Order: sequence, then C-alpha cells, then structure tokens
Amino acid sequence: MEERWSTEHVLSLAPDAPSRKAAGKLSAPAPWSGTGTGGGALWGECRGSGSTPYRTVVELATPAYRCSCPSRKFPCKHALGLLLLWSGSPEAVPAAAEPADWAADWLTERQERTEQAAGRRTAKAEAAAADPAAARRRAEKRSARVAAGAQELRLRLADRIRHGLADASTAPDAWEEVAARMIDAQAPGLATRVRELSHTPQPELLEEYAMLHLLATAYGRVDDLPGALGATVRARVGFTTDTAELLTGPTVRDRWQVLGARDTSDERLTTRRLWLRGAKTGRAALLLAFGRPGQAPDLALPTGHLLEAELAFHPGARPLRAVLGTRYGAPEPSGTGAAPAGFGPAEAMAGYGEAVADDPWLEAWPTVLSGVVPVHDVDGWHLTDGRHTLPVHRAGATDPALWRLAAVSGGRPVTLFGECGHRGFTPITVWDEQGRPTGLTSA
Repeated sequence: MEERWSTEHVLSLAPDAPSRKAAGKLSAPAPWSGTGTGGGALWGECRGSGSTPYRTVVELATPAYRCSCPSRKFPCKHALGLLLLWSGSPEAVPAAAEPADWAADWLTERQERTEQAAGRRTAKAEAAAADPAAARRRAEKRSARVAAGAQELRLRLADRIRHGLADASTAPDAWEEVAARMIDAQAPGLATRVRELSHTPQPELLEEYAMLHLLATAYGRVDDLPGALGATVRARVGFTTDTAELLTGPTVRDRWQVLGARDTSDERLTTRRLWLRGAKTGRAALLLAFGRPGQAPDLALPTGHLLEAELAFHPGARPLRAVLGTRYGAPEPSGTGAAPAGFGPAEAMAGYGEAVADDPWLEAWPTVLSGVVPVHDVDGWHLTDGRHTLPVHRAGATDPALWRLAAVSGGRPVTLFGECGHRGFTPITVWDEQGRPTGLTSA
C-alpha cells in the first residue's frame, strides 16, 4: 500500500497560492466519484460546472498528473484536490486491483514515453561513443569559445574598476550586454553571475567583481588545476555533465533523509531544490528539478522521509549536486522523534569554512543546527545555542516564515535545517519537540 503523503507535502506541489486555496475546496469526498488507488497511482472523477466530470489521474512515483480540465496550471486544482482527499480521507480513495480504463490508458502511454526517452538518451550516448573524434572536436571548439569569453570578461571587469564603481557605465542595464556576450561564448554560468551584478548592492559590488574575475582567471588555466578543482571551475562557468553519463557510475546507495525543499521562480522556469543527507554516509546532496512557468517541477519528496536510492554526484572539489538514480521503494517516514543530528552555530560556521576552502565560489553549505533558539531583537533575527550566535540571512527568509519558526520553538531549542554562509543562516525546515518537520520556505 502506498504511504499517504502529508498535507504539507501535497501543497508543496502547487504552482501558486490560488491553486492551494482552490484545491482545499476539492479535498472533501462530495465532488468526487469513481476514486481509487493502486499500482502507484490515484484516479477519480470530479464534478465541475459542466455536464461531464473531469477525469484526474496521478502517478505517485515521479509524480506526474493528467486531468481533462482546461487549466494551464500544472498540477491543476483537481489533481491537488485528489491528492489531499487521498492524504486526509483514506476511506474516500479505496484501494483497487486495477485502475479505471481511462486512467490505465494514460499510465500505459506515460510508461511507453518514458521508455522511448530512455532509448533516445542511450542512442545519443552510443552515437557519441561511435565517433569520439567528432565529440572531441566539438568539445575543443567550445572550450576555445569559453576561454575567449572568460578573457573578455576579465577585460570588462578591469575597465569597470578603472572607471570607478560610481561611473554611469556601471549602471545595471550595462551588464545585460556583457551577459549576452557570455551566452555567445557558451558560458551560461558566467552569464548568470554577470546578470546578478545588476541586482548587487553597491557595498558588495567590489567583492562580486573580485569573485567573478577569479572565476574567469581560473578558467584561463583550468587545465593546470587539480582535477577536482578544475571540475568545479568548469561547472561554475557553465559546463554540464549529461545525466545518463553520471548514472553510469560511480553511484552512492544510501537511505537518504529529505531535509528540506525550496522552490524559486522567474519568468522562464520554476526551480525546485531538494536537500538530502545519507543515513550511512552522512553525505549531503542537492537534487534540482525544473518546471515551466505555472507548473510545479515533477520531482517531489516529502520532507522528513527516508528514500533508499542511488545518487550520482556531479564532479567537483566539494560534490553536492546529484541526480537521482535507481530507487529501492517509495519514501518512508523517519518515525516519531526522528529529527536529524546537527551542530551548534560555531561548528556550522567551521563546516562552511571547510567547504569554501574547497570551492571559493560557494555562498552557502547545507547544515543542520541542533539546540538553537530563534531570537528577534533590535538587530534582527538570530539563532543561538546560548554560547554562539548566527544571524539569519534575511534575503532568504520571509517574515511569516520566521514567525512560524518562532511559534514552533516557543522559546525552546529546536533542530533547524538550512544553508549556512557568509551572509548568515537561511532556515528551510524546523523540527518540533516531537520530531515533526515544518517547512519554512513559503509565506
């Protein structure tokens, strides 16, 4: 039987607040008929304003959704409502041996598309292997273009320093043309960092210039760097490793505890970050998933649950980003009182210092704090264990989230997961005295 998801996990899939509100109205049995669950899927028909009910099916493993409604949001309110109904009223979504015919048709088609996509990836890898000389020429051509782009960026930064930070030519709009040049040079990582300069406060601008100049300089001699550091520089500049190539090995199998999740959106896509920690290895891992505007990313794992799976890590001096490989079952609850082990503020900052020594461009490192109390005073929000204190990085935490953290704490020490960096600590998940997690990333 499928493990029922928590309400918080279901609502984390919603593309926006109106979808969460609308789904809540569909979380009761009244509008639903023909509901069922089995084989890793949910299905049901929801009565709407028309004469024909909307047919909704959810594949739980990915998850993936299909609904006959005309909504452009993904998942739609009907899929979210069905998940809420299944989560909160198990008797309203009974177990069934076989899905309804219309649900089975979609599930079969989805499985076939997944297998075809895997076949295309395999064919692409085989084609590259069949003509390694052509692949090498393409790689050399791109490396030369990126090197030229990095050299141009160094000159642009030197010009900005020469003219002074207050010069009109350093206005935010001026960086867009530089970013476009980095895209032409096939260095999207440099382009992203250049665009961020448009939003960097003046007091921090010189620091960002220096770090960007260091990255461009490092790429200029990337072949002379130690292998792991060279891989870090290539990744920061914008080189990627194909998922299929990563999954060929080596992989790390463990029972991964889901520490937290955060969604960020812009006009192009929604990015979901999922942080994990291995129960055996203690390794931290970051999974990324993407969705189109108005669409939640497919990958969703319940915070606090354990997932036995294989992960493949991107190469680097401090490997963190990973891709999800083979799963050995569905996510399982960690159990009552299963807050993760953590550190105090002093140890957390020392851990970040070790990480940034490996990767100078690392702005934060995933960290679990234990025994800390959130405190709000005239200087803002802080986290303290009574001996040492960490400031909260306000750019990454909303006021409602911080007051929710204070409410869970009630003045008592809590376990807190987030990102620890030179600007402070960004809280993402808090565990109460009973070991129950609460997300802090939504308003």
